[in-house]
Amino acid sequence: MSTNNTLLLVEKCSHCISWYDIESGRRIHSVALPDFPHEFVTDRESHYAWVGHYGVETSGHTGSGGHALFQIDIAAGKLVRTIDLSPFNRIHGLQMDEADRLYALSEEKATLVVLDHPATDEAPRRAVPSGGIKSHLFALTRDGQTAYCMNLLSHTVTRVRPWDPLAIPLACHPGQKPEGYCLSGDERTLYVSNRWSQTLSAIDTETMQVVRSAPSRDDPTRIYRWSDECLVVTNYGERSLSIVDPSTLAETDHIPMDARAIALSFDFERGVAFVSQDDDRVGVFDMRTRRFERYIATQREPDVSKVVSTAH
Repeated sequence: MSTNNTLLLVEKCSHCISWYDIESGRRIHSVALPDFPHEFVTDRESHYAWVGHYGVETSGHTGSGGHALFQIDIAAGKLVRTIDLSPFNRIHGLQMDEADRLYALSEEKATLVVLDHPATDEAPRRAVPSGGIKSHLFALTRDGQTAYCMNLLSHTVTRVRPWDPLAIPLACHPGQKPEGYCLSGDERTLYVSNRWSQTLSAIDTETMQVVRSAPSRDDPTRIYRWSDECLVVTNYGERSLSIVDPSTLAETDHIPMDARAIALSFDFERGVAFVSQDDDRVGVFDMRTRRFERYIATQREPDVSKVVSTAH
């Protein structure tokens, strides 16, 4: 039996982060946060989670949004502190590298900021421009040396080097409104979902050239790598999941849903994906049978999730 029995989940329209027992589906605990938290990341040992304060409901909503990171003690289930990132606001995309350095993307300022020691830093230690407009999400290499920013309004994907102050962002145009992303296991290919073009693209990370494109279903918001042979795409407009072959970007399976998929996370040990849905449920999707096993009832608008162990 797995010891990782807790699903950590941001519920952005209930304005909190919550702990759910995976087996029973029971909500164990919630920590209230300022309005509309979105993405979060954890360190390697799952001691802390950092939640970005986006501060508006969706990327389509106007407003200055939030400008902070919330540091959460996972085992204790409490907010430890708030890190003010002003003037960087609408904090959305978050990643951590293998050295537990924290990277946060300011959508409004189109800037990637870095906290070298996020457990103690009071402010970013470096910042680099994304080279795009309305920079929403980003992929990060394991060593943290390279980031790939999804820029919703410039319709570009840009490669930036957070640790090289003289590096100039290199842009690629895979399609209209690139938003979803994932890197291949060897980090040589970046897969992108283009929402308005309704296409999937594969970008060579060395040349930043599109090497493959294929049509998708309606409004592909996110793309995730289950393995080197399997990608999962969330089709927001069609209310479905697509299983996609990375080598061709062709769909190999299609799973209709009762609601729209907002985000998902994998539990490789259990062989499942936890799919956050806009009907206030998380679907437990078996990656082997390609079926939803059961659903976990949540509070309003479940978003990003991660399986964690609370036993340290």
